[in-house]
Amino acid sequence: MFARSGVGVSRFPICATVTLASVALEMPVVWSESCLLHEPGGEVWIGLPDPGNEVPARAEAIRAALGGAGARLVPAEPHEDDALLAVHDAELVDFLRDAWQLWRAAGYPDDPGQPRVVPYIFPHRGLLAGLEPSVPAAMSARTGMFAFDTMTPIGEQTWEAARAAVDVALTAADLVLDGAPAAYACTRPPGHHVTRSAYGGSCYLNSTAIAAQYLRDRGMTRVAIVDVDAHQGNGAQAIFAGRNDVLTGSVHVDPRAGWFPHFVGFEDESDSSNRNLPLAPGSGDDDWLAGVGELARWVEDVDALVLALGVDAAEADPTGPLRVTAAGFREGGRILGALGLPTVVVQEGGYVLETVGDLVLAALTGMEEGRVEGA
Repeated sequence: MFARSGVGVSRFPICATVTLASVALEMPVVWSESCLLHEPGGEVWIGLPDPGNEVPARAEAIRAALGGAGARLVPAEPHEDDALLAVHDAELVDFLRDAWQLWRAAGYPDDPGQPRVVPYIFPHRGLLAGLEPSVPAAMSARTGMFAFDTMTPIGEQTWEAARAAVDVALTAADLVLDGAPAAYACTRPPGHHVTRSAYGGSCYLNSTAIAAQYLRDRGMTRVAIVDVDAHQGNGAQAIFAGRNDVLTGSVHVDPRAGWFPHFVGFEDESDSSNRNLPLAPGSGDDDWLAGVGELARWVEDVDALVLALGVDAAEADPTGPLRVTAAGFREGGRILGALGLPTVVVQEGGYVLETVGDLVLAALTGMEEGRVEGA
């Protein structure tokens, strides 16, 4: 996601590519070529066009790095829509499936010349004054009933890519249910900002939440989602609020400092089923690892773990102000791997093409090291 601050984007110099010598990754890597079909074509941020960062090359860079480490690529298998509907409202799923075709039918690609689905008005509670919103006749207005920002455009093949990302995550979950200690879902576009009824943050379907509910529905009594993306996992928090069978925890940059998702993700939202650990801008390995360790201790008694692996907390990533190093991601993976839990890893953020693959590899390598050390 191009998750900007309301007070300006922190820009750090891109660090040199991290090299993990002699790494042999045993964790299966699930992949679908269809994840590359989503072409955002940029986004609209504070009313201005921006090229954006959530591009197909992200997933290709990750796949190349993991393949170079000897990872076994597993093709995604198709799954029924029941898994989507277990966490998302049918109205949202139907909208996302049909949005681009309806947009084209409305003539927007020709007049005013907008080839992607973007909202221009939202059913704000101040506008409605207590009334329930009617479904607008204009597709440009209807989009605002489901999107919560302007930086998440829908193109001709966005649905196919988002739906493929779900199949990737569910195939990884199947591998874990069949006995694999862990499996990595190389998903794109990301999904962790999507709630039950609304999409945004460059996310369309919440693959992480879908995988967690899928594990629950197939016999895992208690599942935990640990989100280490630089931006709070608001989607899972909203979807599983008050449910002690799916715990949700997130370590992320503090929204009070002006960072996405702005309105949620604060420490005082924590309760028995949710834990938020916001970090000050500029926080590095020590603070971030302390947060990962706290979440690991909190979820150590669950039956399965879903890790929302965003690596945009990296010191070189322009979409956030944290300064986690490759060594930090490896140690974070080691902490979580040492739990010894059946684990589905779902890819979320991470936007520097020169380093994203090696950072993901560092985290996954750490998980495998931690599992061995904790055995």
